[in-house]
Amino acid sequence: MTRLAVHDAHRHLGVLPAYPFYGGPPVNPDISARETIAQLQADLDAEGTELAVAIPNYGVPDASASFALNELCLEAAATDPRIRAGIWASPRPQDAEMTARALKFAGEPGVKVIKISFLLGGRASDPECRPALDDIFRTAREHDLTVHVHTSPGGASDVDEIGNLVDWYADDVRLHLVHMGGGMSGHIKLVGSRFFDWIEAGKKVYTDTSWAIGFAPRWMAAEIERRGIGADRVLFASDEPWGDRAGELARMTAAAGDGELARAVLHGNAEALYG
Repeated sequence: MTRLAVHDAHRHLGVLPAYPFYGGPPVNPDISARETIAQLQADLDAEGTELAVAIPNYGVPDASASFALNELCLEAAATDPRIRAGIWASPRPQDAEMTARALKFAGEPGVKVIKISFLLGGRASDPECRPALDDIFRTAREHDLTVHVHTSPGGASDVDEIGNLVDWYADDVRLHLVHMGGGMSGHIKLVGSRFFDWIEAGKKVYTDTSWAIGFAPRWMAAEIERRGIGADRVLFASDEPWGDRAGELARMTAAAGDGELARAVLHGNAEALYG
């Protein structure tokens, strides 16, 4: 079997401060987080990854820690032709000044993505978040960037909430729904109908299978084949250091096989968006 090229459409760069999650002691659960560009390059070499989108690491409830990593990702993209940069922005009104500064990086060479998440607060349907969302998506439109948004079941990251962003912005801005819903209910909502309904409606929606439960990549591949659409909208992503690159690749390869769908998912679609 010929080894297929692999592009990683979503991984993180930077080390976060330890934090006492859930009332426990301060910890750094993302033990494979990379602090330097050289460490990231060594990973790409070892993996054989030919293109990677590097996005500021996040997860502690202090948005400034992630904003501080924007310039590291820009430097990584300037240092290595395999690396593309994602910049961190926030829909929360209390982060407005940091977001305004971050969006000034949108036109820098190598920037391909603006990443947002509601894990640290805010909600798509909150009117107080709408001005920042408008600014973020307007910037993405002006610079032809893709917006990445975290998805997970329930709460502010649920597909029900994130679907508002599809409705409002995805007619003319590419929107990448990271983690394909992020769990059982999200997978069923997306793969069962909504993802394909949005594609048929002309929405520029994309997704990846990082963090996906075992059945979901197989189901997505089967639905793409059955419906005849969507093969150009699913990308491989490791989500390192929060994901497991080897496991994600094995699961995606098992679901997609080694034919045209595999070539699209593992490298062709990322090449089209970020190459």
